[in-house]
Amino acid sequence: MRADLAVSYGDERLPRYTSYPTAPHFSPSIGGDTYARWLAELPAGASASLYLHVPFCREMCWYCGCHTQIVRRDELIAAYQRTLRSEIVQVADTIGRRIKVEHIHFGGGTPTIMAPEAFAELMATMRRAFFVLPTAEIAVEIDPRTLTADMVEAMRLSGVNRASLGVQSFDPVVQRAINRVQSFEQTACVVDMLRRADIAGVNFDLIYGLPHQTVASCLDTVRRALALAPDRFSVFGYAHVPDFKKHQRMINEAVLPDGPARHDQACAIANALKEAGYVQIGLDHFARPDDSMAVAFEERTLRRNFQGYTTDKAEVLLGFGASAIGRLPQGYVQNEVQIGAYAQCISAGRLATAKGYGLTDDDRLRADIIERIMCEFGADLGDICARHGAEPEAMLKSASRLKPLISDGVVRLDGDKLAVARDSRFLVRSVAAAFDAHLDPGKQLHSRAV
Repeated sequence: MRADLAVSYGDERLPRYTSYPTAPHFSPSIGGDTYARWLAELPAGASASLYLHVPFCREMCWYCGCHTQIVRRDELIAAYQRTLRSEIVQVADTIGRRIKVEHIHFGGGTPTIMAPEAFAELMATMRRAFFVLPTAEIAVEIDPRTLTADMVEAMRLSGVNRASLGVQSFDPVVQRAINRVQSFEQTACVVDMLRRADIAGVNFDLIYGLPHQTVASCLDTVRRALALAPDRFSVFGYAHVPDFKKHQRMINEAVLPDGPARHDQACAIANALKEAGYVQIGLDHFARPDDSMAVAFEERTLRRNFQGYTTDKAEVLLGFGASAIGRLPQGYVQNEVQIGAYAQCISAGRLATAKGYGLTDDDRLRADIIERIMCEFGADLGDICARHGAEPEAMLKSASRLKPLISDGVVRLDGDKLAVARDSRFLVRSVAAAFDAHLDPGKQLHSRAV
């Protein structure tokens, strides 16, 4: 990584491009009636992925940027689970047939906050409503501090085969500063339970740029995490947006690392993981060479959606739960964010869509370019434009933000083929943003580029 470029571009706030256009551009003009029509129009051979959002936690981690709330009463969680089951049936009935499902992802919040029997019922509902393929990846995000043996058994019996563990940092000083105290021993115990239950795919989430974090503490976290041999790592830069996430005001901004320090931490983590044999994938993922994600990266079939980098090839993503986002060939839809409003829609027999976005031909073209840049650090503009009936020259002419990136050596352009320089790959979001026709640099809606 080039430190000079981190200073030049790193402070800019840019999307992570898990969609294009991004969620801030969704409009309330797309509602439940539109979603119902889009579902009914899905082609007969379409396959889908399912995302289920569980917006509850036992306590708030102050760095969190997710839609979640603290809950003490299990009755509220049980009621939400019943609403999820109703929504699943409602969406399946609107489609009118049991569509094939290749991926299921439980996100949060803390999905494993549900009672084990409730989780099993939810999985059974999905299997009745959809044709979940025997080879489907079923992944669950886990807080190691609250996972029980009974929940692990319910996951095993339900066919879960991948678990993502929130680790963030093993430094106790950092943990106290973000209100997430989680020992290495707790994490190791959960990894052992999962592997004993034949839930073989284990991912770790790490964060840099947290309060009091240093290069040394980051490397110590990596060293300890490697001892547990996860299959994948996701490494994210902390996004401090206290105007949008009020609980982040509990973090003392004076002890947050500055831009160059964040850059050094990101470099140190990436180098340590690569030295340990992990393949760097896109912006923020690392995987063992034999892992399916590393294989997809090598074969240029890697995709990107609201779960980040994925091996999922389905063109349809159905989102369930409050705030959940889905994608269909026609565009994006997002459910009501507030749990009460979401539940009211479903109990009234209405789809809970609150807003969305209908894709244009230009959006689809730019989405393909941005996805290839994010997944492969480059794009064959000639090939992509030809598939969309467009001219690469016109696309390059519209990408005015690309010129300084080329001048600074971040991007190389060989004819119609674009490539991000190897030592500048940490700026891949800056390159993708050059093709974003909707980007408003004046709005502080996103996280820092580095």
